[in-house]
Amino acid sequence: MTTLSSPQPPLEGPSGHRPRSTMREVAALAGVSLKTVSRVVNREPGVSAELVIRVERAAAQLDFRPNLTAANLRRSGQRTATIGLVFEDVSNPFFASILRGVEEVAAQRGVAVFAASLDEDQSQEQQIVEAFSSRRVDGLILAPTAVEQGYLANEMRSGLAMAFVDRAPRGVEGDVIVTNNRAATRDAVQQLIEFGHQRIAFIGGVSALPTAEDRYNGYLDAMMAAPARVPGDYVVRDIRTMAQAEKSVTELLTSAQPPTALFTAQNLISMGAVRALRALSVEKSTAQIGFDDFELADVLNPGVTVVAQDPRRIGRLAAEALFARLADPTRQPFTTVVPSAVISRGSGEIPPPP
Repeated sequence: MTTLSSPQPPLEGPSGHRPRSTMREVAALAGVSLKTVSRVVNREPGVSAELVIRVERAAAQLDFRPNLTAANLRRSGQRTATIGLVFEDVSNPFFASILRGVEEVAAQRGVAVFAASLDEDQSQEQQIVEAFSSRRVDGLILAPTAVEQGYLANEMRSGLAMAFVDRAPRGVEGDVIVTNNRAATRDAVQQLIEFGHQRIAFIGGVSALPTAEDRYNGYLDAMMAAPARVPGDYVVRDIRTMAQAEKSVTELLTSAQPPTALFTAQNLISMGAVRALRALSVEKSTAQIGFDDFELADVLNPGVTVVAQDPRRIGRLAAEALFARLADPTRQPFTTVVPSAVISRGSGEIPPPP
């Protein structure tokens, strides 16, 4: 059993009054999660007697007084007219476009949208989700990370509506809006093969993510069906930044037998590859197809051929799914696959050297 230490008295504010203690401070003192404190405060099931005692002692020591207004809303069937979005990086053009689509649908319903980034720290996912839940948002749209999402089961049972984008969750079922990642990648790599390429490199993102795995498998599908097999030296995975992509592509292109074509499996990776190609002055002799469109891809020379998703539509569909779930929490979960399309701009149509 954890022993609670005696907290220091809170500093007094300008008016001489001590600032109101927060649930986060109670959680820190009790040595439990923010969600555990929320469950104890709101008298929700699923918390052991020992943890209840620890939380109540911490609350008493801090003179914590919960704000019951928001807590009562969900139990009474009322809404807060807010939803949350949790993505790896809201500034990424793909996720920014999803956010825009969500906002369009939410605005029609007078609902405010709050977004949070994981900053490439997958361990933050549960913490951020619980923080949104404790603030009683009506629902969440989540792009699941590589971690398992079983922790959401209690949240969803307690009435939190969920929708998932870009990849399906693990450990729970829900409404999912995705793109045909594997088939789209296979078709794009097949295009490079049809132009005569055999040495086709794959530069992919975090391999633990389902989307990254689907795109890698799509690449393998095309290459294994081709007359020539791809050497392992042409596969680079777990790229997280544009700089890493540029470095990896530079190393590939300066090797003894460089690839004649690149498949870059994410927009930031594609941009890093463009930098490497231009720095080596081989952008007109090395083919490239990227997954996800990106700004200025169409004004480069040559323009970058991409597998273009429709993130704004994905966002709209996710928001519509979330509001439908709020209207009918008992409806069966469903998956919507949004088609993608290859936009040919020149880089993907470069033939291999004779």
